[in-house]
Parts: sequence; C-alpha cells; structure tokens
Amino acid sequence: TNGKTSSVWMIAAALRAASRSALRISTLGVALDDEPMPRGKRYADFLAALAEADHRGCRHAVIETTSLALARGYARQWRFDLGVFTNLSVDHFGSHGSWEHYLAAKAQLFMHLGPGRTAVLNAADPHALFLDQAVPADVQRRWFAAPGRGPRLRPADLEAASIELGPAGTRVQLVPSPAAEALGGSLSTRMIGEVFAENALAAALAGLAMGLPGEAVARGIAACPVVPGRFEVLAHGDELPTVAVDYAHSPDALKRTCDTARRLAGARRTIVVFGAGGGGTADKLREMGAAVGAGADLAIVTSDNPREDDPARIAAALIDGLRAGQRATCEVVLDRTGAIDRALALAGAGDVVVVAGKGHEQGQVIGRASTPFSDVDAARRALAKRAGEVKDS
Repeated sequence: TNGKTSSVWMIAAALRAASRSALRISTLGVALDDEPMPRGKRYADFLAALAEADHRGCRHAVIETTSLALARGYARQWRFDLGVFTNLSVDHFGSHGSWEHYLAAKAQLFMHLGPGRTAVLNAADPHALFLDQAVPADVQRRWFAAPGRGPRLRPADLEAASIELGPAGTRVQLVPSPAAEALGGSLSTRMIGEVFAENALAAALAGLAMGLPGEAVARGIAACPVVPGRFEVLAHGDELPTVAVDYAHSPDALKRTCDTARRLAGARRTIVVFGAGGGGTADKLREMGAAVGAGADLAIVTSDNPREDDPARIAAALIDGLRAGQRATCEVVLDRTGAIDRALALAGAGDVVVVAGKGHEQGQVIGRASTPFSDVDAARRALAKRAGEVKDS
C-alpha cells in the first residue's frame, strides 16, 4: 500500500541495469525505459502502451496495481509472473468496506500467479502471513524484512541488519544470506527513509527472482532517481533548513515520514505541513493527526484536497489526533500556500520541514474543481522568499 510506486521504479531500474528493456506503469505515468509514453485512464490506453512496448521489442513490464483494480478481476485477466507485496495500511480501506475485503482484493494478485511463479512478501507485515496461506502451493515465496516495520515474523531471504539515512539517500547493510551475498552485502538508494530501504529489499528480491545478476540489481537500485514527491529534498545546507515534499497521506506513511525527518533533524526541530483529503473517516483523520502529533515538533494543519468536504471540519479532526500525539505544537493555516510560507518562515538552519500529502500532484481539488497547485513549486517560492529576506537583512 505504501511504497508501490518506488518499488516499481526500482525494479524497472534493476532491469535496465541488466540491459533489459522495461515498460514502467505507475501512479506517476507510463515510461518505456527512460522515454515517457502517453498516459490515459482507459483500459484501451493500457493495452496501447503494452502493444507499443511489444512492438519495440520490450519483454518486461513492471506495473503498479491498485486494490480496486484487483478487486474487479484485473489479476485474473492479466496473470503476473511475479507479485510484490509491500505492506497493508488504512489508505484505501474505506473503498472496500472492511479489512477482510481489502486484504482479499490485494490477495488476488498472488492467488492468480501461475505455477512456478514468484511472490515476494514482507516477513515483518502480519498481513503477508495471510497472503501466504492464500497463495497456491506451486508458487515460490521469497521473503524480505526491515526492522522499521516491526519484528520479523518468519525467516527472510533478504533482511536489513542496519539502515543509515542521510540527505543524499539511504544505505542498507544486509544480514548475511545467499541473496545478500549476490547483492554484494549492501544496498543503496537515492531515496530517503526506512520505507525506501524496505522497498529496495523487495525490489532486489524481485530482481534476483527474475534471474538478473545481483551486481546489476544493486547497481540499478542505487542509480534509480528519486521518485517525484517521495521525500523529495528541495533544500539542504549548513545555513538552511532541510525541506522535503512527501506524498504521505495515510497514518502509516505519515508516521514513517516523521520518523525519517526526525532522524535527519537530530537535535533540531521537525516541522510538518499537512492536511487530509475530503471524505476521510473521522477515525482515519484522528490517526493521521496522532501520527504527526507524536513525530513532529511543530505541525501546521492546512487544506489538502478537501473536495466537497469542509476544510475546517477536516482540520478539527486532525487537531484532535495531534493532541493525542502529545508532542507537537500546532497551528492552523487553511490556505496551503500560506501554510508552506509559515513553515519556512519559522524554520531555522538544520530544522527539517516536510510538506506532506500531495507530493507530485499538480492540482488541488476544492469543491468539484481542480486548480493548479504544486507543493514543490510552493516550497521553492517560499525558499526563495526566505533567501531574499535573509539577504536583505
């Protein structure tokens, strides 16, 4: 649920490093190797992308699948050779009505893998143990684990011994194993955070399961660019705050984003700008607020994509959760540009500012209309304004 896009990018990068052409289909669009392709939302557009890739001689497609598509039978019609399960969290729970239906939708990808195919599963996520029971016996299982997810629940083929974070990326030292040895004993990624270390483990196991050389897998993952809006660092330096834009918009993702920011901040402050989309349940909003309330020093609550919901109602529910987190102080600035400006005005050198929730998105949905808006652009303008004020002073 969290990490699908980055995992797709890393797997495609591993294929490219092994000199295999790869079609990449994810939330951020469609690309054949490094060439963007037309993106459409219709089934015919998906077929057209596959046909064009096939015409050009491509034999590998790495595809991000949604739980709603899986629930509608996507994996029965398109049987995958390899399925990767990152984790399960509350993100799209409301669309399915119950945890059981949500997990059953995810399970479709693995239940329909062909004989001798491979399922790559998270050994530290309890939901993966349920998937293991549903996967046909003739499907191979490969397991990965990272300590940030929780205790390992079963033996793993690839496991992180330690994870080092820095403003330039993440390094994973591996527990000795045949898979770890094939990869050279460690993995590196330009992406920042324990969740990306976890995704690197999943992508590396997927690459090895495809028969790619371990050296190429590790090299491809290390070279994979940062996915836009996934803890994308816009500023860092001795005299500056570290400023990152992140797509986190679920309780689990916000907790992990706050954890990453705190590790980068050290003794300095962590400031988080966030809101929530319209239509979220009160429980989800409170859990989102509690995640930030426990992980940040200062939270600035703002609008996300309120749609036809009342932004003040959303903010009130988030603040209830923030208070339960018992760490962060909070302010409310419902105008998102104003909230980002406020965060950058308050941030000192060495502080970490995270603008969370929208990531790569280029619009903000208010009512039924979408107006152009980019967290990245807004943060860069606020940084430029701050730099001008510092220079003037």
